[in-house]
Amino acid sequence: MHVLIIGAAGMVGRKLAAHLAAPGSLGGRSVEAMTLVDVVRPEAPLGYDGTVVAEIADLSQPGTAQRIVAGRPDVIFHLAAIVSGEAELDFDKGYRINLDGTRYLFDAIREMNNEDGYRPRVVFTSSIAVFGAPLPYPIPDDFHTTPLTSYGTQKAICELLLSDYSRRGFFDGIGIRLPTICIRPGKPNKAASGFFSSILREPLAGQEAVLPVSEDVRHWHASPRSAVGFLIHGATIDLEKVGPRRNLSMPGLSATVGEQIEALRRVAGDKAVSLIRREPDEMIMKMVAGWAPGFEAKRATALGFVAEKSFDEIIRVHIEHEMGGKL
Repeated sequence: MHVLIIGAAGMVGRKLAAHLAAPGSLGGRSVEAMTLVDVVRPEAPLGYDGTVVAEIADLSQPGTAQRIVAGRPDVIFHLAAIVSGEAELDFDKGYRINLDGTRYLFDAIREMNNEDGYRPRVVFTSSIAVFGAPLPYPIPDDFHTTPLTSYGTQKAICELLLSDYSRRGFFDGIGIRLPTICIRPGKPNKAASGFFSSILREPLAGQEAVLPVSEDVRHWHASPRSAVGFLIHGATIDLEKVGPRRNLSMPGLSATVGEQIEALRRVAGDKAVSLIRREPDEMIMKMVAGWAPGFEAKRATALGFVAEKSFDEIIRVHIEHEMGGKL
């Protein structure tokens, strides 16, 4: 099997490549080659014996998609995007990367399908940002997609494209609506949701963190470990069981910011909690007010997708995987 990961230098992309490298297989088939693509050169996963091609490429540039799929990968993980805050601040960049790049990829596959019947599995990372307020709690699987951000709109359009291209037989696609991933390791990015991770990650490392919203804000979360699990399952699931509704809201954990902080207190103590500084941000508060508080996720759960059940568990996963098991 040949696997292509677009967005392989990002946090989830790196973890996905490492996960594939460890057993060297996917869905019972040997992963003999991986192509890793991003706007910065991805690193090859450690301990992998197969062939790795890591290259710098911008999917939003015409011709790039045709080149990176020319090797006919069996599975394509499309993770590349700019995040919510950046897409809101730079309208043109958001549509160029999040929408145009995805369309270029889908059309490159379609052209090859028309030539020789090439039909890969495409796993697309969508987002719960495709939903916008007013929202029920929990949000049912059949709730309408009416995003209130440019990022959510771009993802919603790509979901429709994925469903239609799959219906037409150009590829076998599945859209994974990721919860907000928490706790993200490393440095903060430009996502408006970044504070959900930073108010835990920084105090765990003995550093101050800024909380820009009130503690009663409720949101939907899953760990990086769960995100990789969603993608792997999406790449191997029998799509006949998924049916024509190819975009799925993933399971996760609904929690308020206050509940996050209390989980931090239970795991790391009062000293860690004291490092959180309240600094309201009107722009972020306005964006968060329209975000999803939680989902039923019945379809995804019935299809075998799984996530954490408590924020204590999410914090301990971070300590184990990113901090060597020690505070």
